Amino acid sequence: MAELVYPPVIGAAHTLFRALDIRIDMKGTENIPRKGGAVLVSNHIGYLDFIFAGLTARPQKRLVRFMAKESVFRHKVSGPLMRAMKHIPVDRKQGEAAYQHALDSLRSGEIIGVFPEATISQSFTLKSFKSGAARMAQEAGVPLIPVALWGTQRLWTKGRPKDLKRSHIPVTMRVGEPLEAPADQYAGAITRRLRERVQELLDAAQAAYPAKPKGPEDSWWLPAHLGGTAPTAAQVKEAG
Repeated sequence: MAELVYPPVIGAAHTLFRALDIRIDMKGTENIPRKGGAVLVSNHIGYLDFIFAGLTARPQKRLVRFMAKESVFRHKVSGPLMRAMKHIPVDRKQGEAAYQHALDSLRSGEIIGVFPEATISQSFTLKSFKSGAARMAQEAGVPLIPVALWGTQRLWTKGRPKDLKRSHIPVTMRVGEPLEAPADQYAGAITRRLRERVQELLDAAQAAYPAKPKGPEDSWWLPAHLGGTAPTAAQVKEAG
């Protein structure tokens, strides 16, 4: 079936990013398979992460169907677009239908995008990973593709006003080699290896990032362990 909406939306995103002079540094896209199913797994630091994570598949001419919370599909603007792009709504109280939908899509050769932290990390460090991505890859017999994003939190993230003016914000993306998910292995062990891979990619993306905070007030987007003023994971948890 022809993709009537997804490619134009990607084109619009590229146009917007050029207008905002967002400087994208993307490496490792050759690790996205040219055909066949795969579970693309990314860290989650901002509201636009699905757009940037999806862009990593475009050099291989692939589209990513993301699993996203159902409320996004009920929004009057994003809802019709999300449905037309064949993303998958997730009702957290009844997740089995979304899981089966994703599994069927993987078996038919689609790439499914997952944020295994489930919510945006306000510390900008990796949270614990849910095991659903590993279990899907195991059941469908497809690889996991680890991805790390950095800089997207500066555009729009939880608890901060969005910055979509022409501010020349860099965004760094790294795609790792596929990780196999054998059916006879414990999903928890695969999930731990997956998180380690994403952490390695995140470290590399942060090391390559060309910008630094302009001063103490601008260091909110940098994690505490890198000298920034973002709350630690413990502080986020304590704040509830």
